[in-house]
Amino acid sequence: MSSGYIGDNRRRMSPSWIVLIGVVALVVCALAAWYGRATQALEIGDPGALVRWGLPLTRVVHDIAAALTVGSLLIGGLLVPEAASTRRRERAGTIAAYSALTWGLAGVLGAILGYADVAGSPVGSAGFWSSAWTSTWDLDQLRAPAITALLALLVGLVAVVDRSRNTQVWLLATSVLAVLPLALAGHAAGSSDHDAAVNSLAGHLVGITLWVGGLLSLLVMWPRLGKGAATTVQRYSTVALWCYVLVALSGVLNAWIRIGGFGGLTTRYGVLVLLKVAAVVVLGVFGYLQRDKVVDLLRADPSAQPPKALFARLAGVEVLVMGVAVGLGVALTRSIPPVSEVTRSTDPALERTGYPTPPDFEPSAFWTMWRTEWLFTSVAVVAVGVYVAWVLRLRRRGDQWPVRRLVLWVLGWAIFVYAVDSAVGIYGRVMFSVHMVEHMLIAMVVPLFLVLAAPVTLALRALPVRKDATLGPRELLLAIVHSRFLNVLGNPVVAAVLFFVSLVVFYYSPLFGKALETHTGHVLMVVHFMLTGYLFAWVLVGVDPGPRKWPAPLRLLVLLITVAAHAFFGVALMTGTGLLAPDFFTALQLPWVADPLEDQRAAGGVAWGTGELPTLILAMLVTADWLRQDSAEGRRQARQADRDDDAELKAYNEYLASRSGSGRTPEHKE
Repeated sequence: MSSGYIGDNRRRMSPSWIVLIGVVALVVCALAAWYGRATQALEIGDPGALVRWGLPLTRVVHDIAAALTVGSLLIGGLLVPEAASTRRRERAGTIAAYSALTWGLAGVLGAILGYADVAGSPVGSAGFWSSAWTSTWDLDQLRAPAITALLALLVGLVAVVDRSRNTQVWLLATSVLAVLPLALAGHAAGSSDHDAAVNSLAGHLVGITLWVGGLLSLLVMWPRLGKGAATTVQRYSTVALWCYVLVALSGVLNAWIRIGGFGGLTTRYGVLVLLKVAAVVVLGVFGYLQRDKVVDLLRADPSAQPPKALFARLAGVEVLVMGVAVGLGVALTRSIPPVSEVTRSTDPALERTGYPTPPDFEPSAFWTMWRTEWLFTSVAVVAVGVYVAWVLRLRRRGDQWPVRRLVLWVLGWAIFVYAVDSAVGIYGRVMFSVHMVEHMLIAMVVPLFLVLAAPVTLALRALPVRKDATLGPRELLLAIVHSRFLNVLGNPVVAAVLFFVSLVVFYYSPLFGKALETHTGHVLMVVHFMLTGYLFAWVLVGVDPGPRKWPAPLRLLVLLITVAAHAFFGVALMTGTGLLAPDFFTALQLPWVADPLEDQRAAGGVAWGTGELPTLILAMLVTADWLRQDSAEGRRQARQADRDDDAELKAYNEYLASRSGSGRTPEHKE
């Protein structure tokens, strides 16, 4: 029996697993940091041994606490079945509360040491604390970890007060969100391929946190699971499989950017990368054994000790390997990669966008140039893959799904990939007119295809139903569809206001410049365009379940008013005399854009002209829905007349006859 398992299910798990993974990770981190020369004294601006050693070791505590927080909230909020006589969810919430507070405090300590490292000043030196506060919010590499620490403390404080199922789900989402800013710090922020480095690191951090945290939480919760062990392990295994794929692919991409090719594998940094790759492969083997062997044994006899002992042994070894992987990962963040970070450049586009100035613009570039944007391309590939898998699942059980909807879904995401990866996305970073083409495709064309593919209806038919009062993907989707929040957003007027007003606010505020110059701003911009466009199309022509749709004439009226406002926006850009985001566009000095203001006016023409076809299609679809409703009502009345021998018509004729007999008709008024 593994050392983490104590007695029967009524006794608490000792913290031995947490201590064990922490010790292993600390030792491996220390050795790897020494090997990678991350702790050597600097000749200039050395903050001292306390900072050099304290940063990686504090980060180990930070990462383990973050993983345990996310894993406990995952187990308690979504995976573990609860019964009247069990308190598993409350136990998971308690673990999450204390680990989140530890995570936050470690983050605060790491922020202090991080400033000392950047400033090259020992902790507590003259003027240290006042400068630390100011610099933390001025520098990205310090601000991002500080935001993570504050969110972690918030999660911990809320979890102390409320450990209900729904609260744990919200805290899980907040915890995952808290992990993302860390991708903006360290080597990723200064990489020569900034966007790909940040995106891959963000995916890597989320995947490894869910994976490690879920397993660690399972071990800590193991004595409490009882008969729910098989179900919990099976659900975790599904999550772990997705995380494994995410960690492996994002890790390969991130490492390739760092080492710059196979030659970089022979460097000290490359050796650490290879060791981490080996650890990930071993973890995949153990994950397969758990999914293939343990789950079936636990399902056969949940109370039997042999399968429980087997799981504890496999999970225990897996935790040790995870400790090695965590230690290596932290050491890599403090080691110098073979590919040097970006230094100041004379290329204004590279300085402001992270990408070099593209070649002179030619119309042929729209079908000859390509640059993969890994985040959104991956989202599109996964979306298409999951949709196809759901369709196949329906067909295996004898149900059908319209082929046209599958085609619409694939076409929608293909257009999206074209918008972000082709010359549209490349020149859209530096030219207002091409940027507007990207905007129109993402906000008006892509959502129309996706809405008509009815993904929510397909998901509700394909996803399994949970009957143990836990929230699975189907239950979460139903909760969103029937939520009060979506009921408000599903109002056509609200959706139209969000679609148009947010457009004006975005372009006529500093948000436009931030979206052009920063990675986070660019990602949020694309997500915003996509979501507001999807919401607007959905309230008009969507077939998925949700708030009750307005009558077709009213929806058509909302569409026409919104289109008129959108055309006014295009005209305003075409006739405007002031340049939007002037600091950005005037600094680029593109040789083929003689006048940025003229390019902005061209963007107005794009906004005015390209919206016409999607609008016409939406209007035709709403009108067709109107006609279908009238036809359906006519058929219903005809069937009713056949059943009651035109009772309604006869009653009306009798009413007219009675009015005529009294000397009054409906048209005659005294």
